[in-house]
Amino acid sequence: MSAVFLDFGSVTRGDMDCAALERAISPWRYYIASSEQEVLERISLAEVIVSNKVFLNREAILAAQRLKLICVAATGYNNIDLVAAAERNVPVCNVRNYATPSVVQHVFMLMLNLTRRFLEYQELVKRGGWQASTFFCPLDFGIQELSGKTLGIIGFGVLGQAVADVAQAFGMQLLIAERKGRPARAGRIAFDDVMRQADFISLHCPLMPETCDLISTREFELMKPSAVLINTARGGLVNETDLLHSLATGRIAGAAIDVLQEEPPKQDNLILQHQLTNLIVTPHIAWASRESRQRLLDQLANNIENFLQQRPFNQITVALHQ
Repeated sequence: MSAVFLDFGSVTRGDMDCAALERAISPWRYYIASSEQEVLERISLAEVIVSNKVFLNREAILAAQRLKLICVAATGYNNIDLVAAAERNVPVCNVRNYATPSVVQHVFMLMLNLTRRFLEYQELVKRGGWQASTFFCPLDFGIQELSGKTLGIIGFGVLGQAVADVAQAFGMQLLIAERKGRPARAGRIAFDDVMRQADFISLHCPLMPETCDLISTREFELMKPSAVLINTARGGLVNETDLLHSLATGRIAGAAIDVLQEEPPKQDNLILQHQLTNLIVTPHIAWASRESRQRLLDQLANNIENFLQQRPFNQITVALHQ
């Protein structure tokens, strides 16, 4: 059986072990990237297609006559026409929970960078501020501890729970938010109350119509002026214009984001044009440790192997006709 990986460059920098993939199926064709114009030709003879972010629309799925399985090299699968796949009786699968340690560590790296004023103190040393200091320890920027602070977690799946575990190790208090607009269940706190009470808010929910602009002016106005927002989930969860305004006016103390509404962003993106010292932006790399990417490939291989052996795998779609 033949397999094609349409955007292999999105998961490797030449540091991945593909042995598990090669054992599951062969031959493989690995493409660093695939344009919309290249997709149809590259999948024409493939029986298994792997895509991270390349779109597989109805035209592509119907044109791949030998197609038996579509594998998404990610958890989100909005780049696949699931209806067309189901009409072709082609199952679609994804990978799950492979990046948890990487994302959790990134969340706390962002929190610590903001609370310890890491970037500002690095810049101070580079410009000679420590060398010129009267004292052994320049106190130009106030720093804080995480211990004793309250962390509000929005989205309490595998990632949210893992963040909660580490937060407790730091001595933080936890508030687990109920879904916005819903009455609070046992063990959850009403969404608005979390906004009001938390010192840090970390987002770990999916992007859906009901979560688009989940955090905008209304929510920023509920937050403490000393509060910090962390977003390693999806860019569309936060209204970027409202975020910049809230940071610039001191409505909130800081934010750190790993995701934007448009990725990769255009050069004139407002977030990237910021001159704010209380905003940290990283380029969607929270998930991207070497270990995380290797787990992704190994889980892809496991999905393919289980599919071929007619065992359960991470299937998203159910064929319309058996």
